[in-house]
Amino acid sequence: MAPALRAEDVAKRYGRVQALAGVSLEVQRGELVGLLGPNGAGKSTLVKIACGLIRPSRGRAQICGAPAGSSAARAALGYLAELFRFPGWYSADEVLRLHQRLVASPGGEHERHELLELVGLADARRVRVDAMSKGMQQRLGIAQALVGSPPALLLDEPTSALDPAGRRTVRALLEELRAREIGVLLNSHLLSEVELVCDRVVILSRGHVVAAGRPEDLSRPRGVEIETDEGVRLFAEAGRDEVPGLVAAVVGEGRRIYGVRVLATTLEEEYLEAVGGDTA
Repeated sequence: MAPALRAEDVAKRYGRVQALAGVSLEVQRGELVGLLGPNGAGKSTLVKIACGLIRPSRGRAQICGAPAGSSAARAALGYLAELFRFPGWYSADEVLRLHQRLVASPGGEHERHELLELVGLADARRVRVDAMSKGMQQRLGIAQALVGSPPALLLDEPTSALDPAGRRTVRALLEELRAREIGVLLNSHLLSEVELVCDRVVILSRGHVVAAGRPEDLSRPRGVEIETDEGVRLFAEAGRDEVPGLVAAVVGEGRRIYGVRVLATTLEEEYLEAVGGDTA
């Protein structure tokens, strides 16, 4: 089965500006991949190429095996832009009905009811967009991206304007999308959110992939802290595998142990190191 999204050596130049310089990545079905990078790193250009809105100068992008921008690729792709706007006088049901017509979805009322239930808006079916909170509009945006049951989804900053409760709701929704075998590319500046929900991350800087992998694989060990009755002791060169021996040695010294922490760098620290001075 072809990946939900595949980019192979994708480059894009705007005159003298090199927006992308040979980016390759894949998003498998049922996988959440976080796309990270400072402003101007090339994230938006990559998303536009995947959507078929612009053509690459080199390389190719595919959605479920179909060339990006083709009718087959558009049918397999759902997209939520960062600054989306729905008509304020439309109800939630009317927004989904409009997008059903746009993508020629035969799902009808059953699909609309299922999607509103999925995003926690089943009781807001007739609520107009102007009367919705930002979180409700964000969830409605994800629902419209899922009209027609696309196996690939591009989400651009879906939690950036939400409060902690709203971000938790969207995280739970993303977990549900994974369970439904939908491949999701999540473009976000909120590293803590990406670290919580994504299977892998890809970090772009100046049009290049500068780091990629699972969040836990990108982190580096920073030692072991053991809290004793004499205070906290740091074993800077130790790792997880050495914890049992360290604990045994400290207990052997007659000390009481109240806590053990295996220290590692955070995704934020690895991100800042990967992009260097490119933090705009």
